[in-house]
Amino acid sequence: MRVNRRFAAAMTAVALVLAPVQASYAAPKPSAAAALTQRVSPEAAGFDAERLARLDAYMAKVVADGRVAGMTTLLARHGKVVAFRTYGQQSLATGKPMTEDTIFRIYSMTKPITGVAMMILFEEGRWRLDDPVTRYVPEFKTLKVMTGVDGNGKPILEDMKRPPTMREIMSHTAGFGYGLQDDHPVDKLYREKEVLGASSTHEMIERTAQIPLVYQPGTQWRYSSSVDIQGYIVEKLTGQTLGQFMEQRIFKPLKMTDTAFYVPKDKADRLAAVYMGNKDTGRIEEAKQLFGFDMPTYLDPPPFESGGGGLVSTTMDYARFAQMIANKGELDGVRILSPASVEMMGTNMIPKEVLVSSNGTTGARFNEAVGFGLDFMVVNDPRAAGTLEGKGSMSWGGAAGTWFWVDPTNDLVFVGMIQRMGGTGGDDLGTMARTLTYQALTHPEK
Repeated sequence: MRVNRRFAAAMTAVALVLAPVQASYAAPKPSAAAALTQRVSPEAAGFDAERLARLDAYMAKVVADGRVAGMTTLLARHGKVVAFRTYGQQSLATGKPMTEDTIFRIYSMTKPITGVAMMILFEEGRWRLDDPVTRYVPEFKTLKVMTGVDGNGKPILEDMKRPPTMREIMSHTAGFGYGLQDDHPVDKLYREKEVLGASSTHEMIERTAQIPLVYQPGTQWRYSSSVDIQGYIVEKLTGQTLGQFMEQRIFKPLKMTDTAFYVPKDKADRLAAVYMGNKDTGRIEEAKQLFGFDMPTYLDPPPFESGGGGLVSTTMDYARFAQMIANKGELDGVRILSPASVEMMGTNMIPKEVLVSSNGTTGARFNEAVGFGLDFMVVNDPRAAGTLEGKGSMSWGGAAGTWFWVDPTNDLVFVGMIQRMGGTGGDDLGTMARTLTYQALTHPEK
């Protein structure tokens, strides 16, 4: 597998991610039961079963209409599984049905996990939130900032007024590009230099250091490769690969047995096929290429482990990660982070003066109702944001249509998994899942 093939897929790991907004309100203390080991009726968790059936019916129709080949959804409250559904097929070619242990490419849902890896090191005193990134990545000391292009199409550059901070690389306000679109010269450079197609994390850093920032650090919000930079920092601070650190400090403690940067041969038959919509036929077909490169198989170790979009996982594995966040850093008696660190990750870090109109994704905008914390999107005022969730919900999604949210107010976790690049062929599934979930939560006091 050529390096640039992995790069091609990674570039989309971020594009289709921002669906709805979320929120939350004050979770009860975690208990031994808050580990997704029990399944309960909707009524026992405060839901109206008849109303919750609307969620099931909607998702079943999405599959029946051919928008996706298959899907899984998991809804949990108070650490107990309320509904775990599978729909359709893991592969249209083989006809294998979707199962609870199907493995999915989660792309940018890797980012919150990388953020947790960073916060583990934060708690060990390895770095501070407002440290300059150049303290850990000296290659960035000579970065320039692009302010425009001259009459010959050449970039106009100026010096950084100051280096980006660690806070800024964890909240996408540092100024780095990504290469998702061609609307900015910096993004074109990311694609031309195949930044995420490097053969190692250090080579990725060296390529990034050759490209100017999109703006002065801290002055805008733009989705970026900064979480891959975080992955490099984890490796540099620990002397381990990102995968080794995650396995030791996150996956193994949380019993996320099927989450990794590739699928081993003995699990290959559980990896779902990935699809794209055909504009001419209106149907989905297996995605073979992206940006002119072959899609990676995810059956071999990648050239480097992408903290921004490289993981595969199962629905239950990711739900266990999300439940750890809902439990304020703990699951099954194992503590990954302190409650204060989880709270900080769910605190908006975008400066008030930064107004977002175009942020490098497909159109989400941040304001006083919806912000961005440390590798999570957060909802500060759910009703003003137009969502039924609780205040403080934390979320993100992945390029192949996966989505999740953690609602600490309602002590609720939701994970949805599909495998379709380029949109879902209709209404955003994460948005619909939120509406149909919360309209059924008629007794939130339970």
